[in-house]
Amino acid sequence: MLRRISVGLAAGIDLGTTNSLVATVRSGQAETLADHEGRHLLPSVVHYQQQGHSVGYDARTNAALDTANTLVLLNA
Repeated sequence: MLRRISVGLAAGIDLGTTNSLVATVRSGQAETLADHEGRHLLPSVVHYQQQGHSVGYDARTNAALDTANTLVLLNA
């Protein structure tokens, strides 16, 4: 008798004080996930605005312009 084995997806998140990354396991190997520009390690910065939010490098760029709506050092 054959049994179906359900395989779930999982991701690990490293929220560092300065940088963060996300990884998953594919074909038995841990693999970090890249952003839209291919970068795997992102600054731990979040910027909120009425139109939405940005994270990582984009948020860090906005941090100097809009400090009231920017989170940095998230786990300090």
